[in-house]
Amino acid sequence: MSGVLTAGEVAGLIAATGWVALVVVLAVVLVKLARLLTETTKMVADLSERVVPLLDDVSVTVNEANRQLVAVEAITKDVKQVSAHAAKLSGVTQTIFTGPLIKVSSLSYGVRRAIAARRRPRKVRRHR
Repeated sequence: MSGVLTAGEVAGLIAATGWVALVVVLAVVLVKLARLLTETTKMVADLSERVVPLLDDVSVTVNEANRQLVAVEAITKDVKQVSAHAAKLSGVTQTIFTGPLIKVSSLSYGVRRAIAARRRPRKVRRHR
């Protein structure tokens, strides 16, 4: 055997070197991908630990808001009833007081006019 490589051997050596380089690059990529997956898994686990209490707090807040809305609805209903009663009371008060007040006012006006008419001397009317 001689120390000179044939063209086929050189081509085989280049191909083997290329395969080794490709395997090394793929190994580096796989190692980085494994690290990325590990970090992602840690972040998801940490996020889950934080989100679960937040969701519990949100649930408690929503339940409390619903309870408060029920209370506000009851208060609103009571205020509506009070307003209706106040309107009825106002109408009754107006009927009770304004009717007689108008009658008394009319009567006093009529009496004053009658008294004023009696006090004035009557003018003599001339007929043509």
